[in-house]
Amino acid sequence: MIADWIAAVPVILVAALIVFLPGILSLAAAGMRGLALVAFAPIMTTAVVSAGAVALGLLGIPWALWSVAVVVLVVGALSWGVGRILPLRRHQVRTDSRRWMLPTVLVIGALIGFWRLGAYLEDPAAISQTNDAVFHLNALRHILDTGSASSLDVNAVIGASGFYPAAWHALASLIALATGASIPIAANALSLVIAGLIWPLGIAWLARAVSGSHTVAAYAAVLSGALQAFPLLLLQWGVLYPNALSVALLPAAIAAALSLPTWSASASRAAAIAQAVVIIGIASTALAFAQPTSVLIFGLVCMLRVTAWAFVRSGAGPALLRWTVAVAGWVVLVILWRFFTGSTGGSHWAPFRGRLDAGIDVLVNGHLMMAPAWGISILMLVGLVSALVHPARRWFVAVWAVLSTLYVLVAAFGNPLVRDGLLGAWYADPYRIVALAPLAVIPLAAIGAEAIVRIIATRIRRPAGDDGHAGSVIGLAAVSALMIVIALLRPVAMPDYVSNRFEPAPRYEESDVSYLSIDERDLLESLDDLVADDALIIGNPSTGMGFGYLFSGVDVFPRTWAPPNTTSWWTLAGGLRDAASDPAVCDALEAYGSASYVLDFGLGEAYAGRYEMPGMTHFEGQPGFEPVAAVGDASLWRITACGW
Repeated sequence: MIADWIAAVPVILVAALIVFLPGILSLAAAGMRGLALVAFAPIMTTAVVSAGAVALGLLGIPWALWSVAVVVLVVGALSWGVGRILPLRRHQVRTDSRRWMLPTVLVIGALIGFWRLGAYLEDPAAISQTNDAVFHLNALRHILDTGSASSLDVNAVIGASGFYPAAWHALASLIALATGASIPIAANALSLVIAGLIWPLGIAWLARAVSGSHTVAAYAAVLSGALQAFPLLLLQWGVLYPNALSVALLPAAIAAALSLPTWSASASRAAAIAQAVVIIGIASTALAFAQPTSVLIFGLVCMLRVTAWAFVRSGAGPALLRWTVAVAGWVVLVILWRFFTGSTGGSHWAPFRGRLDAGIDVLVNGHLMMAPAWGISILMLVGLVSALVHPARRWFVAVWAVLSTLYVLVAAFGNPLVRDGLLGAWYADPYRIVALAPLAVIPLAAIGAEAIVRIIATRIRRPAGDDGHAGSVIGLAAVSALMIVIALLRPVAMPDYVSNRFEPAPRYEESDVSYLSIDERDLLESLDDLVADDALIIGNPSTGMGFGYLFSGVDVFPRTWAPPNTTSWWTLAGGLRDAASDPAVCDALEAYGSASYVLDFGLGEAYAGRYEMPGMTHFEGQPGFEPVAAVGDASLWRITACGW
């Protein structure tokens, strides 16, 4: 296993370059520097790659390294031009820690992020044993096969059309193209970059933008991986790759919006407005292509800050202007919220917690049955008090309160207006809501850590002072030690609140009883050697057979976990094995392309999103079926009953 990880290191490094380098080139050309440059770079890359994919698709230009490189160079040249007009000056903050401190602890935070996720994955080629993984990984194969990563084309992998947020798929496909790595390794490499680089950098910048302190940013960098709620949870549950990318991008998007007044301090009003439009436009584009619901959280946090600005009585522009901007912003946000909640089909999940219990969950960071995070929670509570008494930071308490309220609502309120109207954009899925909590908890815990260190330093008559004082160094060392202990000892088993238990094994572990067993994977990987290139294979998607397209490129149906909800499909689900004696079965097969083969991976599962299909198993001795290959209990059969 160690050898496998060593072999995967070059792929992970290339993944980091793909995520960061295009953005760094464009932003540096525009004048951005320092932490802002590297933290905002993944947002810029995501926006450029995703929008570029759509443009290339519309122009009929294939998705390839050379075509993406051309897009990046064109955007870089445009950024240079824009930077001459709207320079993004470095965000100046009060210097209260040594300059080397933040880069050092960012390395620590990154290593902890890599370790926690890598230890959970176990194998760099592991596949998430979850429903959504079938679609996402097959979509990567589809991009490589068709030469289009456009968000307007990706849904074609399942025979659908329309927009699908494909930023994650575009980035992961570039990793596979650049390295020649298998799709699972490319996907896991991108996950590691999300957990170990994008998130720590973004949360550190957000903490600095909120607090104006390098030391607070350093604490946030170390603490970035403290909570299972993010980044780990979204890479367990689902698996929700697009959501994981979008949430990881959120801190830097918010920090960029908060930095606008500093960047435009010496600019004219027209230039300042143009700069805001450009930065917010880039951030919104990246979030929309990653997972559009994150645009709502981006807007929500920004509007809380704008509202706090509107309450300022002096020195912040005319009151009428402030309140006009605030009211207009809230109106736009409400319209967007309404649009997104109306486009998802509403709530798919029921409340599961008492209201008091849900309130306690947010105070101890014990959401969804996860063990209370006592150390981080104490730091957070101290940070809440510290922020409340600090006027410039007070608004961020409202961010924590609102995100906490979303969890309490999804956990404990069953009112349809709440679940469909307010939480419908997330399907009222508590896992997606919980993943937002660290966005506020980590910066507040960092503020709390700084406050505690300053109090202790003052009590022993050695004020922490600015960057060069020992108190900050000792405090960061203590927090780093705490994080190492958490990373090594804190359990990260996936909480399944529906079953009131924790998953007994990592969701990436393959076994004889996992969604896709070892034998089943072996058979799927050999399909291209067993059937003709134009063959169509059918089977029960509740068994993991849909991964067949990912592994072999052979046309497998369905290519996702969800079976078609049609009479023809349920005829097959209940009676395919009776094809020789029931003419309705062949008619049903014809409706789905006249498949010539069927994969028998067993009965299936009676589990949320999965189904038992007795007609798609036990073909031994059935007339009209010939065995082709078998690995253990997994088998492939040729359908001869229908005469094609």
